[in-house]
Amino acid sequence: MITFLKLGGSLITDKSTPRKADMDVIRRLAAEIRTAQKELPQLRLLLGHGSGSFGHVPAREYNTRNGVRTVSEWNGFLEVWRQARDLNQIMIEALTQAGIPIMAFPPSAIIQAADGQPVSVQSEPLLSALNSGLTPLVAGDVIFDKVRGGTIFSTEDVFMALTATNPPDRVLVCGKESGVWEDYPANTRLIPKITSSSYEQLQKSLGNSAGIDVTGGMRTKVEQMLNLIKRYPKTRAVIFSGSQPGVLYDVLVGRPHGTVIANI
Repeated sequence: MITFLKLGGSLITDKSTPRKADMDVIRRLAAEIRTAQKELPQLRLLLGHGSGSFGHVPAREYNTRNGVRTVSEWNGFLEVWRQARDLNQIMIEALTQAGIPIMAFPPSAIIQAADGQPVSVQSEPLLSALNSGLTPLVAGDVIFDKVRGGTIFSTEDVFMALTATNPPDRVLVCGKESGVWEDYPANTRLIPKITSSSYEQLQKSLGNSAGIDVTGGMRTKVEQMLNLIKRYPKTRAVIFSGSQPGVLYDVLVGRPHGTVIANI
């Protein structure tokens, strides 16, 4: 069983305060992941995380996602990379301390894009790590782009690029929201399941994330998962909240939470 798991930037950082990681949450999530790995030895996990307040602020300031061409924009590109790299190191240390055999693979070093789409993905070393019982770690990152000069890939973008070589059985998106709300931001009606056929009726209900998010809000996440499932119909996605202790563990071992996105 191959599982792609994203820990959202809004969950592991305070997105209203630049460069502030929530270490209590990060350590708790790491412990839940390790417990699930011990219980399910067959679980092959590719872990990713968002950048939260470590990447989105400079990315927005320099408009990095839309292209990098001037000296100032390349300096901004580097600043986004440095901040995202700082959070990545925090995650590496916390996951390692929890006993997870983590090994980081920076997307900026393995993915080349053209106008925001991946055109070259050097995933063989990452897959070798996964097949050796290690836990590869990716993150939202700056990417070199043949058309734009540079851009930004969200963790979901990175996951999509990696599916071509090894489609996952599950994609788990663990953030602060309990799932996909039909009436965001009132948040009184959680959508238990979304399929391609039901999505048309739901589009008007899906809004953007609270706070700064240059890679798109909930609508983007849902559409990315639907596109993935159209390509690989056996894959299932789950969008859920990791704010409450034990929920991430539950989802990893197969207990239902949040919103399921599936082919049927």
